[in-house]
Order: sequence, then C-alpha cells, then structure tokens
Amino acid sequence: MSTARGARARARIEVTAAIKDEARRQLAAEGAAKLSLRAVARELGMVSSALYRYFPSRDDLLTALIIDAYDSLGEAAESAHAEAAAAGPRERWITVCTAARRWALAHPHEYALIYGSPVPGYTAPQETVPAASRVGVLLIGVVRDAYRGKGVARTPLPAGLKAEARRMSDDLAPDLPPEVMVVLVAAWAQLYGLIGFELFGQFNRVVEDREPFFRHAVERLAHDVGLVHPEPGGTAERSASS
Repeated sequence: MSTARGARARARIEVTAAIKDEARRQLAAEGAAKLSLRAVARELGMVSSALYRYFPSRDDLLTALIIDAYDSLGEAAESAHAEAAAAGPRERWITVCTAARRWALAHPHEYALIYGSPVPGYTAPQETVPAASRVGVLLIGVVRDAYRGKGVARTPLPAGLKAEARRMSDDLAPDLPPEVMVVLVAAWAQLYGLIGFELFGQFNRVVEDREPFFRHAVERLAHDVGLVHPEPGGTAERSASS
C-alpha cells in the first residue's frame, strides 16, 4: 500500500511540475492575463477536468506560479547574501540588490508576473506573503545589523509622517527606529523600480552601461537608509545594546 501511495505522490509531483512549466511557457508567450487552464490542459494532452484536480481555478495556478517566482528570487538573494556574510552591511546590501537584478534579467517573465502589471480579476491571497517578503526581510536584516553595530545615519521625519512611520516600524521591524524604516521602505520600492525600468525597456536610449549604473544607484540607496560609517560627532546613532 505504501509503495502505491508513494508512486501516486511522485506522479502527482511530476504532473504538477509539468502543468507549471506549460503555464510558464504561456506566460512568456501570452502574458499572465491570458493564462488559461483549458489551454494548458490542451497542450499537455489532458482533459480539463483532470487538470482541475491539481489546480481548481486559474487563480490557484497563478498563485502557485507567483509563490514559486518569489521563492526563486528569494533563494537567489539569500544565497548571494550567505556568500557575502563576512562583508559589512553596505556591501551586503549591494550584494542582495545585485542578486535581485540578476535573477530578474534571467527570469523576465516571472519577474513581470510578480512586479509587473496586476493580472485583471486576480487578487493575491495571504499565502503569497511569506515568499514575497524574503528579499525585504534580508534587507531589513542588513540594516538591523548596521544599527546594532556601528550605527546608521538617521534623517529627521516631517511631523506629518511620524505617525505613519511608527506604524510601519511596528508592523515590519519594531526594533528599528521609525525614521530608518521609512527610508528603508522607500529604498525597497526604488530597487524594484530600477530593475523594472531596465527589464521593461524604460532605460532604452537613456542608460546604456547598466551594470555600473545599477551599482551606483543601489550604493546611493544604501547611503539613503543610513549605511554609512558614523563619524565622531555625526548624525549616526547606535542602539542601546551596542
């Protein structure tokens, strides 16, 4: 009995992988908005009712593809970060950002799925959040290490932003100062803006030598979030534990 169950489980894994692979081919050819379970089933030689046993709806299949894409991006960033573990926070920040760009250039259609135009009629469920958070968690960790170590430069907030800054800090990283959290979220958004502009053609005839441009840009983002060595009497502050 256990042998039969194992064979069925392996077969299910193989068919699920084949469905996802065909769906990715359709994403590359047609875009996410035109993804169709019937078309996937037809290309695989399956009847639609059989495919529905694996993915009951188009949205279920999209969710699986989105989680896979976020996880693949997260794994690439985490692997690069692990290799740079002995470096300082600024260099680790640049390493994570560079890994995200490399992954996007190697997987443009999957990047478009998670950071391109929203798919009409689809709302990502809560189950996508852990995978979607992986790169952000890495960047927060880099800034946290700097804050607990040599410190981070902190820019005063305008009065009208202080309440929102506190909420963001409470939700995302309660151990980081609100003014640090604000610039970190802004830098995270700018990182994906830089990658998206390159990937989707907005840099054509504007930025030609893109790798050094990207490195310079993410170095500036590192500076914006406070990843600078504090000077005596400067604005960088340490945590109470340092």
